Amino acid sequence: MKSCLICDDHAMMREALAGAVAIGWPDARVVQAADFPQAWHAAAGRPDLIISDLAMPGAGPVEGVRRLRQAAPMSPILVVTGNEEDEVLLALFELGIAGFAPKTSKSAVIEAAVRLVLAGGRYLPPRVAELAAEKASGGPRPHGHGSAPRLTERQTDVLTRVALGRSNKEIARELDLSPATVKAHIAAGLAVLGATNRTEAVVRARELGLI
Repeated sequence: MKSCLICDDHAMMREALAGAVAIGWPDARVVQAADFPQAWHAAAGRPDLIISDLAMPGAGPVEGVRRLRQAAPMSPILVVTGNEEDEVLLALFELGIAGFAPKTSKSAVIEAAVRLVLAGGRYLPPRVAELAAEKASGGPRPHGHGSAPRLTERQTDVLTRVALGRSNKEIARELDLSPATVKAHIAAGLAVLGATNRTEAVVRARELGLI
């Protein structure tokens, strides 16, 4: 049976995340941990997905996640947190984290992030992509260009077909993806563009020259 490890020191948050996982991944066995030492121990079981908070007893954010990565090097880690400090986000990105989602995200966003990560993608907010680009280029981007939304190649492929009026099933056939994965890419694209629906996402992407 597939398994998901959920790490958060607040029981209500763990249950909320478990609910989001159950919607997108109903057959998964969910294991919960309330602090980093518990999380490291549970991660040794090599779960198929790890969802973790950053602010938990037992370690600092980066060290805690680094040891999660060591315990389960092949398990994708989705960080759900209220910590949006640039230094922390960049350090976690460099650890190979599969995704970030704010704790304020709606359950549908968490569900989409879970689907995308399980499909082998990365769910990264624009700020993380911006920080990675700045580090790769050796410094901050010129003023006025650093905050532009960025779509992944697959998000671009999917939204381009949405703009052509394709249904999720049609897009799935054309790109050799499952309809659920297409749905996840669309949800991720909406989040990046700050759009509330497919039509708005297409309009914004066109205005920005992304599709």
